[in-house]
Amino acid sequence: MADAITVFAICGSLRKGSFNRMALKAAAENLPSGMTLDQYDRLGEVPPYNEDVRQQGFPTVVEDLRRRIKAADGLLFVTPEYNYSMSGVLKNAIDWASRPPDQPFAGKPVAMMGASMGLFGTGRAQYHLRQTCVYLDMIPLNKPEVMIPQAQNKFDAQGHLTDAATLKFIQELMVALAAWIGRLKA
Repeated sequence: MADAITVFAICGSLRKGSFNRMALKAAAENLPSGMTLDQYDRLGEVPPYNEDVRQQGFPTVVEDLRRRIKAADGLLFVTPEYNYSMSGVLKNAIDWASRPPDQPFAGKPVAMMGASMGLFGTGRAQYHLRQTCVYLDMIPLNKPEVMIPQAQNKFDAQGHLTDAATLKFIQELMVALAAWIGRLKA
């Protein structure tokens, strides 16, 4: 049996009924053997980034975020698209976690996905997120890309993914992330 893999997942939406939260739930329910998912549920608690505050020490919620990123074998970002980019709360959390000393993102394998009601399925948000990953020395998985367009037609009223093709893409992403983590660890 392969080594256990822990993936730290952050959904960039605060809305309880968000399609991105539903997509993350689908990923959590379809993990490859040996993978566990640590889902971050404190995004709304992360204060707006303020260097004056950071100089006094990281807030407790940020220390927890940094610790969980560092402990994970890989990362999964699930982001909505706001104004052609990732959500502000996701970017804010990344900004906090990336501050010195010892920023925890360096060398982390990362996958991303996102859902939107539009036709582009968060492609532009993921592009901006990839730019941030490159700057912070994360190692993004390139394929498969999971961009879920017209998400309102792919989930039921209870938040379950009903679209077989989308489920297959998510399953393939998680399998590819496990392989990517294994490859980078070797």
